[in-house]
Amino acid sequence: MDPGIAVLPPRRHDTLVSASIGATGELVALWAHNDDEAALRAVTTEPGWVVFPAPRTDRPVPARVTRQRDATVDVTHLTAVTVAHPHLQPLPQGRLLVVGARCRWRADGPDRNAVIYGSDGRVEAQATLGDGVEHVLATTSGEVWVGYFDEGVHGAYGWGDAAAPIGGPGLVRFSAELEPAWRYPPQVDNPWGAIDDCYALNVTDDAVWTCYHSDFPLVRIHADAVRDGWRPHIGGVKAIAVNDTRVALFGGYRDRRDHLVIAELTGAAMRVTGEYQLVLPDGGPLPGDTTVIGRGEVLHLITDDTWYRLTL
Repeated sequence: MDPGIAVLPPRRHDTLVSASIGATGELVALWAHNDDEAALRAVTTEPGWVVFPAPRTDRPVPARVTRQRDATVDVTHLTAVTVAHPHLQPLPQGRLLVVGARCRWRADGPDRNAVIYGSDGRVEAQATLGDGVEHVLATTSGEVWVGYFDEGVHGAYGWGDAAAPIGGPGLVRFSAELEPAWRYPPQVDNPWGAIDDCYALNVTDDAVWTCYHSDFPLVRIHADAVRDGWRPHIGGVKAIAVNDTRVALFGGYRDRRDHLVIAELTGAAMRVTGEYQLVLPDGGPLPGDTTVIGRGEVLHLITDDTWYRLTL
């Protein structure tokens, strides 16, 4: 793992709310003033005192987005973010996609939980990508792959009653105009089984890789078809990196939370060649809130103040 690059906020008193990796390997991060962080992480208390992440903020929130490649940082100011628990992706022509993790079906129609901002920070378009968004990764052409967690697959916040969940397939590719363009095939058409919860997603322009609950197969998608699959028998995989026939599987349950498995893919076989406990360069444990994203052959690890990269 490299020694890490400082994650740079645009000004003092900001908190890192969300971070992701773009199609060309750049870091994109959303920052808000300390006083506004709670609004972007808003929760809803349902009957019985059950707490869920809220779909929207209780007020428009100003935010700043940094795009970073090595130590070079560009900043875009957003004047009024209204989706809570945002996912980020850079788009072509300097645009930015912000997607709220939750989306409520309402009597007058669903929340529009996807917002495209221009390079000047102005809203250009809004759309509905559905509830239960776990992953949002775009290609260099601006197509958007969205992986959903279990509530987005099976229905919550009104989805499944009045309308079928958009995330029902578990993985959906949207066009650059944010229209559904491809859906992961159901179990009857797919020997690797249906997606109950999309745990890990790696998107490149050439192929898409996913590992999902319940059996955690590793699946390769190319040209809108499931091309290959393997059964690594590793539960709880949270991130994938791939280089030709080598694959890195990060994550697991309980004491395997920071576990890293390296394997070779040969035809239908997967052979484990190494197992490691991933730590920081100084030997310390990964912080519990570390964001880990696989893009191509690189695992990106983002803490509150540092961006690390581990290349196969």
